[in-house]
Amino acid sequence: MSNNVLAKSEWVEEELFCLNTGLKMQFMLLFSRQGKLRLQKWYVPLSDKEKKKITRELVQTVLARKPKMCSFLEWRDLKIVYKRYASLYFCCAIENQDNELITLEIIHRYVELLDKYFGSVCELDIIFNFEKAYFILDEFLLGGEAQETSKKNVLKAIEQADLLQEEAETPRSVLEEIGLT
Repeated sequence: MSNNVLAKSEWVEEELFCLNTGLKMQFMLLFSRQGKLRLQKWYVPLSDKEKKKITRELVQTVLARKPKMCSFLEWRDLKIVYKRYASLYFCCAIENQDNELITLEIIHRYVELLDKYFGSVCELDIIFNFEKAYFILDEFLLGGEAQETSKKNVLKAIEQADLLQEEAETPRSVLEEIGLT
């Protein structure tokens, strides 16, 4: 496949995903098959007690579902959209009128970003690098809405942040600190 065809197909993918969806996610949860919460991002203000109650209820509900069942369910006044990747469940809550398929695409896009960053992401990557998983999510979603849909742009922003962090952690001499070298 030539580079032009590949570049054009990537462009088409980005353009299709860039359509204004109006999707407003309420929250995203990542949890293991054992029900251990690995990541949670809330886009609506709730008390810690309510968050724990919601998390406990949803984890039990999703884990109780059979693998062949639909990945969408109505819960309270929201729609829950989830997808299992290896040992992790990615679970999102959206408004009833929002599109479930776009939500699945957002989940998949986040998994692709994690996969590109970590190189075949696994649960341990999320556990030991949770701050990076949150950072990637924050670069991708802002306030529950897709902020940046280009995987290349998100990964570029993450790489730049990694470089800044490396520079800040690199020991410098006293002369460098005061700008004399």
